[in-house]
Amino acid sequence: MPLVGTGRIVAPAAEHHRGVAAFNVVQLEHVEAVVTGAEAAGAPVVLQISENTVRYHGELAPLACAALAAARAARVPVAVHLDHATTADLVAEAVELGLGSVMFDASTLDYADNVAATAEIVGRCHAAGVWVEAELGEVGGKDGVHAPGARTDPREAADYVRATGVDALAVAVGTSHAMLSRDAELDFDLIAALRAAVPAPLVLHGSSGVPDADLGRAVRAGMTKINLATRLNQAFTEAVRARLDASPTTVDPRKYLGPAREAVADQVEHLLGVLHAVPHEGSTVESAQL
Repeated sequence: MPLVGTGRIVAPAAEHHRGVAAFNVVQLEHVEAVVTGAEAAGAPVVLQISENTVRYHGELAPLACAALAAARAARVPVAVHLDHATTADLVAEAVELGLGSVMFDASTLDYADNVAATAEIVGRCHAAGVWVEAELGEVGGKDGVHAPGARTDPREAADYVRATGVDALAVAVGTSHAMLSRDAELDFDLIAALRAAVPAPLVLHGSSGVPDADLGRAVRAGMTKINLATRLNQAFTEAVRARLDASPTTVDPRKYLGPAREAVADQVEHLLGVLHAVPHEGSTVESAQL
């Protein structure tokens, strides 16, 4: 399958009440694992590169180009997305490199400044055919501080989408970034209210902290794009640790990065199965089962 834009994956999923998994990648092994897992699941997927990862590598281009190459060679639709960009320069670089979507994060600003900054980015990106996600109601945890009490107001969210023209909206409904445990308590009534009010697909950040059953329930309530990062990092690190513990003299990185890549691919396939088990539009929420 050719490389596709994020909107081409998210829009039909939103229409049919299905979830789309968007996985953050840190290095090439992550990229390869996500594509392998998506191919095994027979499901489309979004590869995400965060601003923190760009900072880690020193620039966007190397990992972005690798992700774009992997997407073009994949047997399922794969999109490449810039996640949590806070500067116009980084967004411009992503557009120039050929990424089909960006998430511009002005959520730390007050409402008026957030709207102004985001609307400017949307104008530039839409002129280049690039899909834009934004955030309203700051989801905690990006700096290691969990703020699961943050909530996005449905009326404000609807006004925000109309004022900025964003294509999707990340909302605060009970999750937090970088959670190591899976005990986040989602506000499903709020998700449903947001879905009813907001004229754009909803995005759940911090989804690694959500139990599998609640991920499916969140999709049924109205979430579409489900962002996952920490869960892949846990699988990767556990596999590396197990391999090195079993063979302390190992020095060839391929001997421990290979099993880690396989562990991440398995996790991706599992999570895509969870999200794609959510029923099509027309199924009743009460009778739907994962």
